[in-house]
Amino acid sequence: MRSCYSFRHTLALLASAALWLMAAPIHAEGLLTGGVAPVVGDEVDPEATESTKPAPPPPATIQPASKLVRVHGVWSQFSELPLAGDAPNTLTYGGKLDGYIDIGGSAFGADNSITVHVRPEFRYGEDSNGLIGLIPSNTELFYPGDGEVFDLSLSVTKRWKSGVSLTVGKVNVLDLAEHLPVIGGGGHEGFQNLAMALPPSAVVPAKITGVLLDVPTKKVLYRFWVFDPAVQSRRSGLEDPFDRGVAFLGSVTFPVNLDGKHGYYAVKLAGSTRSAIADDALPAVLVPGPGSTFGQRKGEMSVVLAAYQNVAEYPEAPGKGWGLFGQVYISRGDPTFLDRSALFGISGNPRARPQDRFGIAWFRYSLTNKLVDALSARLALEDEEGVEAFYTLQVAKPLRVTASLQVVDSAIAARTTGVLGSLRVSTRF
Repeated sequence: MRSCYSFRHTLALLASAALWLMAAPIHAEGLLTGGVAPVVGDEVDPEATESTKPAPPPPATIQPASKLVRVHGVWSQFSELPLAGDAPNTLTYGGKLDGYIDIGGSAFGADNSITVHVRPEFRYGEDSNGLIGLIPSNTELFYPGDGEVFDLSLSVTKRWKSGVSLTVGKVNVLDLAEHLPVIGGGGHEGFQNLAMALPPSAVVPAKITGVLLDVPTKKVLYRFWVFDPAVQSRRSGLEDPFDRGVAFLGSVTFPVNLDGKHGYYAVKLAGSTRSAIADDALPAVLVPGPGSTFGQRKGEMSVVLAAYQNVAEYPEAPGKGWGLFGQVYISRGDPTFLDRSALFGISGNPRARPQDRFGIAWFRYSLTNKLVDALSARLALEDEEGVEAFYTLQVAKPLRVTASLQVVDSAIAARTTGVLGSLRVSTRF
């Protein structure tokens, strides 16, 4: 029955692509970008040219009603099929619909340096997460709960003319990862495996509730967060705030110019006062039983060194090109469930079709040795290593089709190397 269900939904995915292809000329000119600034996340968006950089925040005056509320969305559909390994050779279909609503301060009597962000999201269907590796192979469909799941994030941002911004509330960290240089995508675009789409630190969850401060300067970009270390998916963040401790993230990013090519190099430090394993972010099989010696040490700390360097920039297609990226992660271990990780890859736009995108990357993640020992009687574990390659074809401005292939040597020692093929259709409106 599952195969029949998946086959019908795969046909629906392909049919929707055809419908969007026919409708694209109507919608392309009305595509809303939501006014994303070049400085997003820890880095600067390399595709932001002088013509796309936003102007300084407007003065505190009433704006036309059409500019007070900006709404746009992204809908991605996925069909996945394990091609080799121990996973059942069953086709799956699922999707993710994300909404972005930005309300200017003038709409509720404040000035327009204040923006309210309303962020609904809806996931449905099936996925192949956990079938070929412990790290989720599909970032957008990785979500607590099965089947149809709805979540809502709400935050308020204050921006100053200097570029400094302060955000308070519940934030989807994937929205920031989407705009990282070279590697960026966040699951709707670019790489699908979480290892690259949102490299896990085991300290910063995908949904956080807290305070986020960004301070861009002419030479350095600073960021400092204070947040609840518990995963905030399907929560308001107000039920039992900071019950598990307090977490923080600080980063410094250095924009550089090597032989006329833009690059961004970052140091990130994250930690928390938590004294237990982050069981809300792990499958049950990786959570030690009662009486385990793992997860008893108080406090965690990790450091990340990241680099994003453009190798080629196309003068005939501003903001397009290709580059290299890499990251090394180290933590002090217990109670953090990851202690080491590394990734390296290439991503960008082919010169013949700069509207398309390609990428290939390698990753390796290591579970903390004390956790491996604590689980040894239940499950033999080792490092997880893999490669993902993708190519995105822009069929029309709001429609992009991506083929992805992942090869993963699972952290579960008994598994054979798995291969997963997938098709993603993303539409923006």
